[in-house]
Amino acid sequence: MPPTAPHQIRNLALVGHQGSGKTTLSEAMLAVSGAVDRAGTVPDGTTQSDYRDSETERKMSIFSSLLRTEWNDTTVNLLDTPGYPDFASEVIASMRVADTAAYVIDARSGVEVGTETAWGYGEQMDLPSLFVVNHIDHADADVSALVDEIEDRLGRGATVVQIPVGDGTRAVVDVLRQRQRSAPGGPAQPEEPPIDDAVADRAAGLHETLVEDIAASDDRLMEAYFEQGTLTEDQMRNGLRTAMMDRTLAPVLVTSATEAVGVASLLDFIAEVCPSPASRRIAPEKGPRVRADPDGAPLAFVYRTKTQEHVGEYSFVRVFDGTLTAGQDLENATTGRTERLGQIYEINGPDRTQRPRLIAGDLGALVKLDDTTTGDTLRGETRSASGTVLPPLQFPNPRYRMAVQPSREGYEDKLAEGLHQVTDEDPSLAFDHDALLNQLTLSGLGQLHLDIAKRRLERRAGVAVDFVTPRISYREAIQSRAAAEYRHKKQSGGAGEFADLSLLVEPYDDAFDPPSSIDVRGEEVVQTNWGAEVHFVDAIVGGAIDMNAFFSSIQKGVLSTMAEGPVAGFPVGDVRVVVHDGGMHPVDSNEAAFQRAALECFRRAFQKAHPVLLEPIHTVTITTPDDYTGDIISDLNTRRGRVQGIDTQGPLQKITAEVPEAELHRYATALRSLTQGRGLHHTTFSRYAPVPDEVQEEIVARTEA
Repeated sequence: MPPTAPHQIRNLALVGHQGSGKTTLSEAMLAVSGAVDRAGTVPDGTTQSDYRDSETERKMSIFSSLLRTEWNDTTVNLLDTPGYPDFASEVIASMRVADTAAYVIDARSGVEVGTETAWGYGEQMDLPSLFVVNHIDHADADVSALVDEIEDRLGRGATVVQIPVGDGTRAVVDVLRQRQRSAPGGPAQPEEPPIDDAVADRAAGLHETLVEDIAASDDRLMEAYFEQGTLTEDQMRNGLRTAMMDRTLAPVLVTSATEAVGVASLLDFIAEVCPSPASRRIAPEKGPRVRADPDGAPLAFVYRTKTQEHVGEYSFVRVFDGTLTAGQDLENATTGRTERLGQIYEINGPDRTQRPRLIAGDLGALVKLDDTTTGDTLRGETRSASGTVLPPLQFPNPRYRMAVQPSREGYEDKLAEGLHQVTDEDPSLAFDHDALLNQLTLSGLGQLHLDIAKRRLERRAGVAVDFVTPRISYREAIQSRAAAEYRHKKQSGGAGEFADLSLLVEPYDDAFDPPSSIDVRGEEVVQTNWGAEVHFVDAIVGGAIDMNAFFSSIQKGVLSTMAEGPVAGFPVGDVRVVVHDGGMHPVDSNEAAFQRAALECFRRAFQKAHPVLLEPIHTVTITTPDDYTGDIISDLNTRRGRVQGIDTQGPLQKITAEVPEAELHRYATALRSLTQGRGLHHTTFSRYAPVPDEVQEEIVARTEA
């Protein structure tokens, strides 16, 4: 049954490193609670979460999945997220609409990079957190050591709530309640025998530590602790919930998802302790703070958009206030347009159940919205009047880029339409069209991210596409001043063509020191469509050329040469062009003649002015544990990079370097390999710089081939 009040809802995001067991744990929670008859497995491709073809093929989570179950009169919405770093956007979107983040850690591997990354997202969102130590059935699992590692790697605040009972047992001890829970007859029929003698003393000591941790987080509880000598179970649960919301404490629980050990206890904790939507206050980007109230003004956030076969486009939403009902009109705060809500569904993986409404605090899906996409706020009339807007999703900058083209000519328009669709669904993807290079590029968080996007793109566009290495937007420039003359003369019966032209070219800078023989009469600045600035200087004296008639033609000739430069066909950068001499014929001189003369004259002058190729240089910022700093710097040196500085940021090193764009292709993959996945980088364009001679020779040879 759907919940009738926000306090009956728990929204939990399962996050953590790839392979920590998030999907298996979610499957066990569904099975223990009776939402499914039996738990599926990742190897068999039978889980509720990883049901898409790309996930069953790769045996891994690629998309986040919304799952739903009931436990102790509480609706539990689980958001099972991928752990592979290429799909960080799925993690961020899910955490944004959760009320608790559950960091699932493999007891055999400890805190891994995926956990560290997700922890950083949780800090940014100020999200209540807990840790689930999974795979405790393995002999090398050491929960005590792992708690120390959590505090060391992620900060203080981890407090033990459950511990396993020995090796090979199907039992855990609830430290808070001081009870042991086992399930010898299966997870659906738990028993609560006395605490095993082997762990009784440890459980008692951890109980006292937990009481002290909770009391220390709240002055009133500290007073009660001093008066009573302990805290009641209700005081502990309520105090722990408040400490979670304040992010002063993060409870540590234990499970073996494959054996369903500790799963029922975890569900108890979620229902009894984890914050509900009613206990949290959400601060919008604009407007007053929001408290989940089914009778309030409707306010919902679209956290992901997915297209499902035979259904159409789903808009997955979290209702932050009010109640959504079928047929209701809401304003999209992003577009200003009105959306009429159609069917409303509660979702459990691939399964959907139609509901007439969705109350504040709940998660579900809407279909057939006309003009709404990921990150949009839907609001009622009252919210519209107050201008309430929920903060947009903030995704990492794309780190991996490929050029994309249709496998067959003639499908460019369909490809562009498909790119719009996939980037609307996944805003962590970005595409760009470079008109100068005639190139479409798609950028994402890694190679696998783009591989998955390619499949979706082909499905949307209805055409096969290829990923190829992106072309580099080089520029051509000159390094010195040079002059040239050119006479264009054409006679073939009737009116001919004649234009005589002398040009001086030089690199553009603010200080123009013309030769004494040149008398400057005027200057005009032209901005090219590739961002270069051309300063045309009129130095014609004595009427050698009628500049009123032919100046624009001279400019056109120069600009046409600059668009495809003389060195290798790349656009020419900033330059000054001085028209200082020439001649014309009273009959045969015309615009076409001067345009042709300017083209050839500029080309000759350019080739005499020590031309050079310029390449885009990017500022690269890399954050990494100190252990990998040396390897990263060595690798940057092989990429013609220049390290600008190294700064310490807590346990991490921040390396700043300037690296040519041509050397950054697939750098995200290389950095991941160098740092075992713990290094991250982002790049920004910095400037253009001359290409080394040997590199320029290679580029010119490629363009001439």
